[in-house]
Amino acid sequence: MAPKCFHRLFIANRGEVAARVGRACASMGITPVFGVSEADRDGPWTSGHETVVLGPARSAQSYLDPVRVVQAARQAGCTALHPGWGFLAENPLLAGLCESHGVTFIGPPAHVMRLMGKKIPAKHAMAAAGVRLIPGSPGVLADVDEARGVADEVGYPVLIKAESGGGGRGMRIARGPEELATAVSEAEREAQAAFGDPRVYLEKLIEGGRHVEIQLMADRYGNAVHLGERDCTVQRNHQKLIEESPAPGLDPEERDRTFAAAVRATQQIGYVGAGTMEFLLDEDGNLRFMEMNTRLQVEHCVSEMRSGIDLVAEQIRVAAGHRLSFTQDDVRLEGHAIECRINAEDPSDEFRPHPGVISRWAVPADEGGDVRVDTHVVSGYEVPPFYDSLLCKVITRGPDRDAACDRMIAALGELVCEGVPTTVPMHRAILGSRAFRENRYDTRVIPGWPPGEAD
Repeated sequence: MAPKCFHRLFIANRGEVAARVGRACASMGITPVFGVSEADRDGPWTSGHETVVLGPARSAQSYLDPVRVVQAARQAGCTALHPGWGFLAENPLLAGLCESHGVTFIGPPAHVMRLMGKKIPAKHAMAAAGVRLIPGSPGVLADVDEARGVADEVGYPVLIKAESGGGGRGMRIARGPEELATAVSEAEREAQAAFGDPRVYLEKLIEGGRHVEIQLMADRYGNAVHLGERDCTVQRNHQKLIEESPAPGLDPEERDRTFAAAVRATQQIGYVGAGTMEFLLDEDGNLRFMEMNTRLQVEHCVSEMRSGIDLVAEQIRVAAGHRLSFTQDDVRLEGHAIECRINAEDPSDEFRPHPGVISRWAVPADEGGDVRVDTHVVSGYEVPPFYDSLLCKVITRGPDRDAACDRMIAALGELVCEGVPTTVPMHRAILGSRAFRENRYDTRVIPGWPPGEAD
């Protein structure tokens, strides 16, 4: 007899992702219960639903407190918890607390999360499955002398990275031997301050690379599939701005080889649920592993648009003990999809966040399933100053890349947001630039922005 799904599911997040998980629950007949801070207790995504106040507005006392979150889920009578992304989504303590208190965590087991959360063990696991790695130290660095030896072997420039790092913290570049000792000591200090772990390792710095990631889904029975790749090269300060699929300019043989290795690695580590492996495409066209995100990604919608598969619903089914509802042969990736993340920021003023009241809000109309807007915003919504300023994600699909881009430009032209500035002008400039259309950019530049620069 197939296992049943959940009756009540706790959503330990806010804003757009909380709304997204709530929609999946509604489609499955599951009652969502939203955990909110004091600042979000009247959030539009909670309208008509049960809520539990986790604590004050500050994340550390609400969304980032794993004990409060699990306690709230238990008190609300929920048998499952979805962490969304950000906050505690990749925190093995939360997953472990859920496991020990009879709440099903919608994500991988805690021990798998711990494994992939440490960069060196993760790299070893990937190498064992045939995934290509960025050349570098085999483990954490013992001292500067070891760093010098590895750097001489792989060649400068090199990147010193925190073993427990993320978000660009605990990273330093050394372009020559004279910079190495300072880079190591600075990276160690920042890693200790940010993560409580001063250990660092060394990698060859790949400059001018492309950022490519592979969407994966697995169940507890050893079945794993990929849903294609996404290009996330357009970034600012390590924060993604635009994502698309398929990745333009990627060699088909390298794509297929990496797909197979990524699926194999997913199975070997005992992964369960939705996950994403991130790669850097080097100048020789090789995809080299960077890290695995053990959660649902913001940009999962891009893969959903091409595959027609609801990844959040599949996450929930898999967590409830079901086998994957599809095989690799069932996955059909159609057309080209692109996503723009729209934030309440002023790109002309160094991307300064702008909390405030949105007096008028309207989204573009769908065009036969080719335009999608994921949002929690309504007219009258007040953007709080405490959290990420994401307002919505606009996703479009077309038969090819140019058509998807043209459709996105039109959709962004129909998006109405009055009361706070948004990043829409920047996105339209990028999408209309020759550099973006001709695929002439890498992670070091934002094509078409600022306006007026050479294209």
